[in-house]
Amino acid sequence: MCGWRGLLALGMALCVSGCAAVRSYDAELHGTLDRAAGGNVEGAIKLLDASNPDKKSLLYQLELGMLQRLGGNYGESQKAWGGASAGIDAARAASLLGDAAQLAGSAASYMISDKLRPYRAHDYEQVMLLTYMALNYLALGDYESARVAIKQTHEREAEIAEERARQLAAVEEEAKKRGARANYKELNGYPVETIDNPEVNALKNSYQSALSHYLAGFVYEALGEPSLAAPGYRLANELQPGQPLLEEALAGLDARVAAPDDGKTDVLMIVGSGAAPALQSRQFTTPIFINNKLILIPAAFPVMVSGGMPSSRPQLALDGKALALAPLTSIDLMARRSLQDDMPGIMLRAAIRSTTSAALQYNAQHGDRQNSGAALVSALLAVGTVALNSADDRTWRALPAEISIARLRLPRGVHNVTLDGHSFPLEISGRYAVVDFRLLRSQVFVSAPGAGVAR
Repeated sequence: MCGWRGLLALGMALCVSGCAAVRSYDAELHGTLDRAAGGNVEGAIKLLDASNPDKKSLLYQLELGMLQRLGGNYGESQKAWGGASAGIDAARAASLLGDAAQLAGSAASYMISDKLRPYRAHDYEQVMLLTYMALNYLALGDYESARVAIKQTHEREAEIAEERARQLAAVEEEAKKRGARANYKELNGYPVETIDNPEVNALKNSYQSALSHYLAGFVYEALGEPSLAAPGYRLANELQPGQPLLEEALAGLDARVAAPDDGKTDVLMIVGSGAAPALQSRQFTTPIFINNKLILIPAAFPVMVSGGMPSSRPQLALDGKALALAPLTSIDLMARRSLQDDMPGIMLRAAIRSTTSAALQYNAQHGDRQNSGAALVSALLAVGTVALNSADDRTWRALPAEISIARLRLPRGVHNVTLDGHSFPLEISGRYAVVDFRLLRSQVFVSAPGAGVAR
């Protein structure tokens, strides 16, 4: 069993890590999103600031950038997201090089809680970050910078695919060595259907979105690069098959690029609604055998719940005429697929923690009676590990749950737009334009060159 020094070191780690391990990110972001949904973006940012003393943390920068975007502050949003993107790159480099700080954080997670792991943006979050950075540039009318961000999304997807393959192989090998269960379907009582259902399993992976690739096609087309636009539209069709709007984009590409300016604007309208799903920590009992004695250990695992799914498809109208919205990307489903892919690693770390906790309990109950001090420390640590046993519930909540699009050609000038009962004027100019709407409960935010930010 553990010696005195090992026990005391673990005890110190528990004390230092207690606050981080019991923090409920879902509860914190619920209030933040409530304020934003009420139109009080500045209040939402203040609440986010109060909950996050570390202003360089990755998740804080992700949430902050989205709130600043909702407030129409695209420059500050890009600063926050630029920091987040740099943090993601640094974390990937550290992982490949075996950085000591990263390894220390991982070691703590194996002993105490996954919340002590340095936050690594989920696969879909990494790609959606670059996609929304491109949308920020488009709101500023900067298509060249949007092109750079679009190119980065393609590179990030390739990196994620390679990294995901390495991680899965490593987890499978380690689980086999330890004889640990890595299949979440064997976890008694876990709501498997929340992450394993036909809609989730229909996704190719957790990071490629039809929105990102359709937007790539639109940007390349606007810049007069049909050879680069075609692959974007084509992949969007593969990711979201059976959508006539997506098929039309590819079919008429060459004719649109070659056509002379007729005084109209090719407008892409994007409607994001709801909020990304939340992760919640729930306890499940795990049986562990120590010296042929059965010990039941409560283990925490993340469960995905809806973060505010729209009750119905948004209703969009232009100049009094209803527009058909084509469903393009479900971040809700992507998040669920991401958790499904992450569960083997989560299961492995939980198995190691449960075995450690069971050993401490056994030592406290059956240890050397002559060494009452060691038995007492073991008992205290066993209680402490159970108390701090909480699944990692960190995830980028300010993303929308569902994204749909409409595309049409409009005469340049001012048009009246109505989205779920909210009406406002929208000025359209140039040969191409992107208008991004965000419907957060009863609040509508508009991102477009010269557009107001909320209605």
